Parts: sequence; structure tokens; C-alpha cells
Amino acid sequence: MSVPRARGGPRGWLPQTFRVRFTLVFAALFLIVGAALLGITYSLVAGLPVKVPKPTPAQQKLALECKQANTGAGKVPAAGPTPTATPTPLPAATSSPVPIRECGQAFSAVGAEIAAHQQRDQTLAHLLEYSLIALGAMTVVSGGLGRPSASRARRASDRHLGERLALTGPKDELKELADTFDEMLERLDAAFALQRRFVADASHELRTPLTVMRTAIEVTMAKPARTPEQLEAMAAKVARSAAQAEALIEALLTLAASEQAPASPELVDLATAAEDAVDSAAARAGQLGLRIDTDLAAAPACGNRLLVERMVGNLVDNAVRHNIRGGWISIRTGTGDHQARFEIANSGPVIPEELVPALFEPFRRVETRTSVQDGTGLGLAIVRSIGTAHGATVEAHSLPAGGLGILVTLPLADGAGRPG
Repeated sequence: MSVPRARGGPRGWLPQTFRVRFTLVFAALFLIVGAALLGITYSLVAGLPVKVPKPTPAQQKLALECKQANTGAGKVPAAGPTPTATPTPLPAATSSPVPIRECGQAFSAVGAEIAAHQQRDQTLAHLLEYSLIALGAMTVVSGGLGRPSASRARRASDRHLGERLALTGPKDELKELADTFDEMLERLDAAFALQRRFVADASHELRTPLTVMRTAIEVTMAKPARTPEQLEAMAAKVARSAAQAEALIEALLTLAASEQAPASPELVDLATAAEDAVDSAAARAGQLGLRIDTDLAAAPACGNRLLVERMVGNLVDNAVRHNIRGGWISIRTGTGDHQARFEIANSGPVIPEELVPALFEPFRRVETRTSVQDGTGLGLAIVRSIGTAHGATVEAHSLPAGGLGILVTLPLADGAGRPG
């Protein structure tokens, strides 16, 4: 029969919860520091000199002779002057009388020193007693103060990531540790929020292409005599819906990745990215009869090459999609004010200025924008997310004659591919 092993091994007697351990450690540290401070204070007070004149050797000798003399006579002389100056006889061992006045002065000097030392000893005893009581009480209080901090850490980890330690006080190691923990919680909270939004957006937007595919398949398969043409039409519709779903998933993944700061930034020329984007959109622009004017000066920026190129490509693609037949697109790149600039404008329907910010929200479209709506509704949302992750500024405004103008500015990079 095997004996179950005690929980926790050789340290099973230790508290098993973080809150209790943190409270005990907090109280123990306070007790150690308080005890050290108390010892130093007690040593300094005990070393203070007694503020009483020390009796001279002659006074000490005279006090001893007076004590012996009065002991032999069976009485103790009073300290201070007496009405008579009759000398007190000494015992047989001495032959000279000792005046009572001098005896009183000697006793006063010796007695003052003894009383001062007794008072100091009593004061030290009271100081030690009261200090120990205060140290014990404050140790209990410190443990009680450490418990809420541990509870906040437990709430932050167990309940929801919105909790923060928010430790106040001087900028010491403990506060730096708490701030680092809060920053970690903030990053985790942002990551989980991003994951939740990705799942919600994907589940919402994928419903449409999946419904189209299922409906096309069910309608075609429900026909008793299916012709090859009907099957081909159904297959084409399913293929288009699958492509739309694939593009949506890719856009959602790009949106999720674009909200993180680039791990390994590199030199990216906005002019080159714009030229590549124009070449990719040339076929579609030609079908709509769009005129594209470009003025591409060097605009070196620092960031993730794929994401920056995706940002520029989305802006060009957006200008082509939401345009009018026979319209125009203007693209400019360059530098200024220590920034790399990318500016794009296009013709199109008139957009109310108050509706422009809504264009950068996921899956938000303005009804007045007319074109073939085969996009994912995430183009400008991805642009904003990539810009935010790269420290860029994205400004958009509607044009009086219709269309949209967008200006993107990124920190200018030096020759080594670092922000200038």
C-alpha cells in the first residue's frame, strides 16, 4: 500500500497561495527593517552622555567617609546646611571630625550622578518596551496593507485583465516592478481584445459568403434534372464566394498583425511602394478609364516593409474602387518637416465631411460611394492600424467636387533605416 505524498513536498508547510505568501513576506520585511532601525535608535540613545557633573575623587572619598561615620553613629546626615556646625565624630579608625555641610555636598554630588543613571536606565527600558509594542502593531498593519496589493494582483490575473496594480509612491524597485506588471497586463489585454474582435468580425463577415455558397449548392442540388450549365454556374458562384471569404480572412489577419509594432523595422521608400501599387491597379483603372497622375519623389520611412506596402496598396486600391468612370487619381510622395509623405486624392461622389472618420472603421461604408462593392470593407481600417503601429499620421478630407483626399506622414528614416 503506497502512502500518498504530502502536497508541496518538503515545503508543504508553507502557505500555498500567493496572497498569503505576499502578505507574510511584506510583514517580515517590515519587521526586519523595523527591528534594525529600533536597534540603531536604542544604541544611539544608550550612548548619549549623562548631563550631570561627575563628582570629583575628593567628593567620592568624602561621601564614603561620611557614610562610614554616620553608620557608626547610627544616623544619616541630611544633605545641605544644618543649624549647628558641630562636627560629627568619626569611628576609632579616624581621628579628624567631618563637617556636616561638606558631607551634604558630597552626598548631593554622588546622589545626582546615581539618580541620573537610574533615570536613563528607566527611560531606555520604557523606550525599548514602547518601541517593541509599536513594532509589533505596525508589522500587523503592514501585513494588512500588503494583503490588498496581493488581492489586486489576484484580481488582475483571475477576473479580468482590465485590473491594474496602480502602485503609488516613490520611484523605487517595487514600483518599477508593479509598473512592469501593469504594462504586461496592458499588452495582454490588448492582445485578447484583438483576438475577440478578430473572432467577432470573422464570424460576422464570413456568414455572407458561406450563406451564398450553401444557397447555391442547395438550390442547384434540389433540381431533379440538373444540367451541366447549371452545375457550372453553381460552381462559379461558389468559387467567387470562396475567393471573397479568402480575401476577407487575409484582410482580417493583416488587420490583426498591423496593430502590433514592427519587430524588425527596415528602410521602406514610399515612392517605390506607390509605384508598385499603381502597377498592380493599372488593369482595373484602365477598365474604368481612370487617369492616374503621379509625382513620386524619394520618401524613406522606417517600418515593416510588407505592412507599409500593404498600406500604400490599400490606399491606391481604395481610390480605384470608389471612383467614377473616366475619373482621376493623383499620387504624390516626398519629404518635409522631417517626415516622409504619401498623398493621394481621387474623384468620386461627394462625401459629407462628418462621415469621413467612419470610413476608417472596420466594415463601414458610406452609401453615397458608388462603385463595384466587391471589397472587404477593411481597406482603410487596415491603413489606420498600420499607420498607428508605425507612428504615422493619417489625415482624410472630402473634396468639394467629390472624392477623397488622404495624407499619410511617417517619421523620416536615415540612411541606416532608422527613424531620423
